[in-house]
Amino acid sequence: MLLTPLFLLVMSPPATLESPTSAEFCGRCHQAILEAWKLSAHAHAMESRLFQDALEVAETGFGAPARRTCLKCHAPVAVDKDDLSLHQKVSWEGITCDYCHSVKDVSLGGGNPRAVVEFSQVKHGPIKDAPAMIHGTAYSAVHTSAAICAPCHEYRNTLGFAVLTTYSEWKKSQYAKDGRACQSCHMYRTAGDVVDPRVMQSNVAVNLHQMPGSHSLEQLTKTISAQLSASRDGDQVRVQVLVTNRAAGHYVPTGSPLRQLILDVEADSYAGKHFQEHRIYRRQVADGTGKPIEQEHLAFISAAKLLEDTRLAPDEKRTESFSFAIPAGSQTKVTATLRYFYSPFARTESQKSVTFLSMSRLVP
Repeated sequence: MLLTPLFLLVMSPPATLESPTSAEFCGRCHQAILEAWKLSAHAHAMESRLFQDALEVAETGFGAPARRTCLKCHAPVAVDKDDLSLHQKVSWEGITCDYCHSVKDVSLGGGNPRAVVEFSQVKHGPIKDAPAMIHGTAYSAVHTSAAICAPCHEYRNTLGFAVLTTYSEWKKSQYAKDGRACQSCHMYRTAGDVVDPRVMQSNVAVNLHQMPGSHSLEQLTKTISAQLSASRDGDQVRVQVLVTNRAAGHYVPTGSPLRQLILDVEADSYAGKHFQEHRIYRRQVADGTGKPIEQEHLAFISAAKLLEDTRLAPDEKRTESFSFAIPAGSQTKVTATLRYFYSPFARTESQKSVTFLSMSRLVP
């Protein structure tokens, strides 16, 4: 039998597997999973320029405790291994393979949810009796539940304000009652190789490690739908847009309070008149004095009050109505677009927002 270099490498593993292990080492056997993970927000959680800028501002303003708070979710290995200066490569890998597969349990009691992590030669996951050649494996029920996501997607700051509420939003939804965990949308099972076939044959379907979320156009169009209707009423053009959160088990937008879903409606008459209105779906927060917070890092550190919450709840349908003064006889083009706004801290427009749906109608 002709042995490939990869097979020879796996057959001669190091005497003791380094732990925590770099994702690149995991990819020697789990190549397809590694490539999918590299496309995920988890893989870029630490090295993203947007996060780097926010981290610098937060640390400058609030010191070392702010750095630890931010890194807890964006570079959890660095916090667990006290590598806050980020000397180790694995610390730069964001939410890396060995971190998630070293979680043994999640504590949901007390203040914030907490992952119970044990770096060892045994890797935990959702597959029962998973074969392995280099390390041990153990089935983990928590990896099949939404609880595995809670430590980073549910956060109450030192002022007691709930900044991130994605897990609790899901917990109150019909999705939770029906047993549909986060993985059913963000890590659904797909055809693929758990282990590179050159190393070991495996017929088990794999969870999608690309983990698409709000930065995915496909995920946005799956989640939010809209219907546009427009008609004339004398010298008024009446417009209605039905917006539906049809596929998210949490509010939209969720996560950082700085995120917004924006509906823009424009009316352009052939006589040259132009009108524009919009609706913003968001959760606006303020500091202890009631001043609205418009910077990402301040939302996590200084948020103390909720000013308004206009987001779309799971399965919610909302009709938005508009009226434009355009004389009869002037044909009008009505356009409605939906865009997802990520953060005002971003340096480029493409990082700030993405338009994912556009509709238009002609009104005589």
